[in-house]
Amino acid sequence: MKRTLRLGVVGLGEGRSILSAGVESPLWEVAGLCDLDEALGRTRCAEFGLSPSLFTTSLDALLGDAGIDAVGIYTPDALHADHVLAALRAGKHVICTKPFVTDLSRGREILEAEEASGRRVMVGQSSRFFTPFTRQRTHFGEGALGEIITVEAYYHADHRWFLNKPWARKESFKWLYACISHPADLVRWYLPNIEEVTGYSMLSENGRALGLVHPDTFHFVLRTGSGHIARVSGSYSGPTVPESRDSNMSCVLRCSEGASQADYFDLRYAWKVGGRSVVETYADEDAHYFRFEGHSHHAGEYQNYIEYFARCLENGTAPKPDAREGLVTVALMQAMEEASTRGVAVKVRDILDRRSLADLCDGDEVPASASSAGDGC
Repeated sequence: MKRTLRLGVVGLGEGRSILSAGVESPLWEVAGLCDLDEALGRTRCAEFGLSPSLFTTSLDALLGDAGIDAVGIYTPDALHADHVLAALRAGKHVICTKPFVTDLSRGREILEAEEASGRRVMVGQSSRFFTPFTRQRTHFGEGALGEIITVEAYYHADHRWFLNKPWARKESFKWLYACISHPADLVRWYLPNIEEVTGYSMLSENGRALGLVHPDTFHFVLRTGSGHIARVSGSYSGPTVPESRDSNMSCVLRCSEGASQADYFDLRYAWKVGGRSVVETYADEDAHYFRFEGHSHHAGEYQNYIEYFARCLENGTAPKPDAREGLVTVALMQAMEEASTRGVAVKVRDILDRRSLADLCDGDEVPASASSAGDGC
C-alpha cells in the first residue's frame, strides 16, 4: 500500500468490530468516531486506546474532516441510506454493514451519488471474508468441484441475547434483514441471478414471549432464470444443535464433480471429489476472528474486508459486493418477505421494477462457474 488509509466509524455499538479491525490493520488508521451516545464514545476510545478528541456526536463534523478517506456505517438499519448518501456527498468512500438499505426507493439516489462522487461503496457482507467461506470460494474457482448443481446456505443461532439492544425490539427490526442476509448473500455469491423466491416464515412462541412482532424462523427456495435452485433458512429464538454436530452457519455446494461445506464458528471446510474426502480446520485462526465476548463479535472478518477494500482502492478495482449487488440482495430479501406473507412465488425483478431498478437484474443468467468465480482484487 502507498499509504495508510484513514477510517471514520459511525455507530459505535455495531461498529465495535470494525474499530478493532481498524486499530489492528496495518493498512488503516482509525481517525474518527461518531455516535449520539457520548458515554459509549468514551468507552470505545478507552477500549481501543484512541484519543477522546477523535470522538464526536456530530455526523457533519466527522464527514467534514478532510483527512478521513472512508466512512464505516454501522448505525441502525433504517438509517443506512441517509448515512451512505451523506458520506458520498462529503467525498468519502463507504463501507456499509448489511443490510445495505431497508428502503429500495433510495437505491437510484445512492447509485447516482456514488457515480457523481467518484468514490467506492462496499457492503460489509462479512461472511464472505471468513476463512472457511473464502477457501470454499477459491476451491470452487479452481475448478475442483465442477459446475454448480445446487447451493444450500443457512444461519441458525440462539440470538435471544441480541434483543437486549433497545433498537432490536423496535417495529423496524426484522431478523429477515439482520440475519438472513448472510446465507442469502452466500447463495448469490454463486448464483447471482436469482429470479424467483418462494417460502414461509413464522414467529416462534419463544420470539412472541420476548415481544417480537416479526418472524424469527424462515425457510425459502430460490430459483435462477437458468433453472438452478437453492435453499436458504434461518432460526433465531431457540437453542441450536451442538457445534460438534452442526455449524450454526454453513454454505453447501453440490457440484458436478464434487461437493463441499464451509462451516462458520467451528472454522471448518469439508469437501469430497471423486473418492477423496478431506476436512480442513482453521482453529488456529480463532483468535484473529473472535477477539472479545466469545463469538459475539467476529472482528477478524471485518479486518479482512477492510484490507480487501483498501487493496481495491489502490488497484482501482470495484470491491464486491458493491452498491448494485447490495441493492439486489435487499430486493431478494424483500421478495422473500413478500413470498412468505402472500403465500406465492415472487420475482426479484418485480420488486426492483417497482423502484425503477429493474436494470440491476440485467446480466448473464448462467450460474457462477469455475471460470468466473474470481472477485478481481
